Amino acid sequence: MASTISFSTANVQLIRVGNDHSYVGLRPISPQSCVSFVRRAKAKSSMVIRASNEQETSVKTSGRTIEECEAAAVAGNFPDPPPLCRPSGPEGTPLVKPLLLPRRPRRNRKSPALRASFQETNLSPANLVLPLFIHEGEEDVPIGAMPGCFRLGWRHGLLDEVYKAQDVGVKSFVLFPKIPDALKSQTGYEAFNDNGLVPRAIRLLKDKYPDIAIYTDVALDPYSSDGHDGIVREDGVIMNDETVHQLCKQAVSQARAGADVVSPSDMMDGRVGAIRAALDAEGFHDVSIMSYTAKYASAFYGPFREALDSNPRFGDKKTYQMDPANYREALVEAETDEVEGADILLVKPALPYLDIVRLLRDNSSLPIAAYQVSGEYASIKASAVFKMIDEEKAMMESLLCIRRAGANIILSYFARQAAGVLCGMRFK
Repeated sequence: MASTISFSTANVQLIRVGNDHSYVGLRPISPQSCVSFVRRAKAKSSMVIRASNEQETSVKTSGRTIEECEAAAVAGNFPDPPPLCRPSGPEGTPLVKPLLLPRRPRRNRKSPALRASFQETNLSPANLVLPLFIHEGEEDVPIGAMPGCFRLGWRHGLLDEVYKAQDVGVKSFVLFPKIPDALKSQTGYEAFNDNGLVPRAIRLLKDKYPDIAIYTDVALDPYSSDGHDGIVREDGVIMNDETVHQLCKQAVSQARAGADVVSPSDMMDGRVGAIRAALDAEGFHDVSIMSYTAKYASAFYGPFREALDSNPRFGDKKTYQMDPANYREALVEAETDEVEGADILLVKPALPYLDIVRLLRDNSSLPIAAYQVSGEYASIKASAVFKMIDEEKAMMESLLCIRRAGANIILSYFARQAAGVLCGMRFK
């Protein structure tokens, strides 16, 4: 559809963008140029300004009326069609009899239009949750193992990052705090300080951006002097029920500050039901629980622990996180979390565990989340630095694969960058 616009001698000039003869705006020009423009315009009866990227085509007409054309068609006098031209193969291509195939799946992949029509999985900024690291400082501190990620100053850098992410359609964020060593303890009491770093950051974000969704991490490891997700007994055993008691207080504190979704990542038994009861008892019936249902004892968490300085002081986390060799155990965890009141089930990591994402998707009616963890992010970034892969293509493919496996939402450090690509922007 074209639009016709008449112009006076106003000092304006058309701005043309691209090669499709489309015009998208006006800009000031000199009086001399304006006079020249008017003279050229008077030579034509009107000027057509393209309002879309449709192409003008040159078509020869016979000059006949519609009635004459219809009469010719009824009489069988059709115009000659354009010649059919079949592209040929290169020299030496063998001549073969076509295969008698009832199905040729490539037919539905032969053009961009058809491929887009039949695409089964879509990715949008609404599917992405951006993890953000925050600290007490004023400056943003780069994280060496995670290029492009920072420990953000909670007063300024955090607000700036959320603003930029919102600008490309990301509306959901999860906060991870870097706690000063002086505030860490064996029982993690700083985790439920109502004036602590996370509650302050939540209140600030809700004041500035009331429409965003804030997820929080419920676990003791950032607050523990031992670096574990729970309280450590003197013989090294992680105490389950005592830890759950602390986690309930942490979740309530976060809800009180304005969190939309609390996310227990600790993998203690019974913590989802206990947190649900604690939230309801305090009147936070509308606060959701995203349970880290299938969190594996993975080697892909290394860069994250550098970001928060939360490596275990001794031992590992294999007594509470899942064995990477186990598949059916994820169903046990999922069924338990569902019964206890979880609203979202999460799988962590994502790409190495797509089979688990699909397993939960096929066996639960709850929304499924997947966490593309720091090691996955760093692997793509490092490979791109050495020109082994195309960063943007690998990033988008990885996220699309996680969606295809069945994840409704993806926690990813690529969230803002990927959303920018989806919006047609490019990041350097």
